[in-house]
Amino acid sequence: MRVSASVTNPSPADPTLATAGAVPPAALSGNAPSVALPAGAPAGAPDADSAAAPPLHTWGETLRALWDWRVLSLLMLGFSAGLPLLLIFSSLSLWLMEAGVERRAVTFFSWAALGYSFKFVWAPLVDRLPLPWLTARLGRRRAYMLLAQVGVACAIVGMAMTDPAQGPQALVAMALFAVMLGFMSATQDIVIDAYRIEIARPEQQGLLSAAYIAGYRVGMIVAGAGVLFLAAHWGTSRDNYQFEAWQSAYLIMAAVMGIGMLTTLLTPEPESSRQQAQLAPAGQHLRLLGVFLFSVAGFVGVFWGLGTLGWQSERGAGALLNLLLEASRMALALGSAFALGAVLIRLGLADREQARITWVEPLLDFFKRYGWHTAALLLALVGLYRISDIVLGVISNIFYQDMGFTKPEIATAVKTYGLAITIFGGFLGGILAYRIGVMRALLWGAILSALTNLAFIALAYAGRDLTLLYWVVSLDNLAAGFASAAFVAFLSSLTNIQFTAVQYAIFSSLMTLLPKTLGGYSGAMVDGMGYPGFFMLTALLGVPVIALVLLAKQRLQIAERPP
Repeated sequence: MRVSASVTNPSPADPTLATAGAVPPAALSGNAPSVALPAGAPAGAPDADSAAAPPLHTWGETLRALWDWRVLSLLMLGFSAGLPLLLIFSSLSLWLMEAGVERRAVTFFSWAALGYSFKFVWAPLVDRLPLPWLTARLGRRRAYMLLAQVGVACAIVGMAMTDPAQGPQALVAMALFAVMLGFMSATQDIVIDAYRIEIARPEQQGLLSAAYIAGYRVGMIVAGAGVLFLAAHWGTSRDNYQFEAWQSAYLIMAAVMGIGMLTTLLTPEPESSRQQAQLAPAGQHLRLLGVFLFSVAGFVGVFWGLGTLGWQSERGAGALLNLLLEASRMALALGSAFALGAVLIRLGLADREQARITWVEPLLDFFKRYGWHTAALLLALVGLYRISDIVLGVISNIFYQDMGFTKPEIATAVKTYGLAITIFGGFLGGILAYRIGVMRALLWGAILSALTNLAFIALAYAGRDLTLLYWVVSLDNLAAGFASAAFVAFLSSLTNIQFTAVQYAIFSSLMTLLPKTLGGYSGAMVDGMGYPGFFMLTALLGVPVIALVLLAKQRLQIAERPP
């Protein structure tokens, strides 16, 4: 089935579009992402042959677009979104190790970030449930954005006021604050993604995603290297643990979240968000929230209960058996949560129709708009696009060490220089997505991601060559940044303005599921075929992705310029 292009950003008052049915009702609001229509759509919808490639933007237009308030706002919001992540992972891990917490308990804290993987579960509530007082004054998106940012800051303050060296109770409190931080941070991601999509046309999404990625990376540096520098400056170390040093560093991070809060208060609410009315009274919203909370409680109860009953392998068992047992435990807990939610809805705790609109309709909308064949193609592209660089990235640091590079050399080349190249690549991808169109940029990103993996083969044969390392890092990070910006712009174009938060949350979760799962076996693959063979395999994994991009380009035409 062939899919044709819709018109982006039509005027709500245009009677031709309103009566001809050329676009869905959701696309009639300002700044709506483009929506592709199936062949045989009602009169008024152009077909793919008549929809000529959009004219290119001039370089002057492109450079002026970089100074748009939307780009600057997404830079600040990206910083706010990137700050919490390493406060759960690397920085917190070092704090706990210095406090004398055993290594096994430290690694469990990484589960606090599971909210990032399952944020699509409560994204529908963020899309539809109003917040008392805040929604009426700030609007649907900014209200949740501010709530999430305040929640992030409060969680960081709670962690700062908890000394994990004080015993099991303090460690439990720290874990609860870390879970709160992960949940609020994931919620902030949901809202910022929806806000980004709704404030700009599809043609601008590449630039906005590049700014967001740049801000996100800077936020990670501040939360990672910045916290460690401050803690060390105030005298803490593994041999001389100082709680006050970590406390002060984390309190500063909580204060830095004010950058995101100020940006939220100064930026306007998207016009489309202001126009979308609530479809249910407050009582039904509260009942839906109750179903969600009971389901979460069911998940926690089953997951914890299975752990106490010995749902784990014996010490010394194989890593694969451990992985399978933990995956089964997670699957049973998730299944129990969904089953409990369904039962509560059947019992009348929440309105069935409202629950269907909240959780089911966003999924059905995607398949209705694109048709089952094209939707399956797009989902395959979403799930596979980043496979080349993610599978390789899992083992890249181990590869550098095996080649004989020291930790300071890796830190300088990969974590510092490489970060700057990634940011540059992100802006390059965003600029070209604006200049030549999203689909062309997406294709170039897929080609570069596959080709640059071949550079690792040269490094594998050369061994410890510092100059070649910088060349490899340059090519790899440039391609990764470029592809990321183009891909985010593409994902943004697939969403319906009525279900922005939940559909983008599903896409962003799907895009890393298979690559990260496959990446878990990268060590075994290297053992079996060696580094050159493994890198060749990761490059070949990108060939189907290129084919999927070309097929998607044939089946749909994203309207990248306003009429």
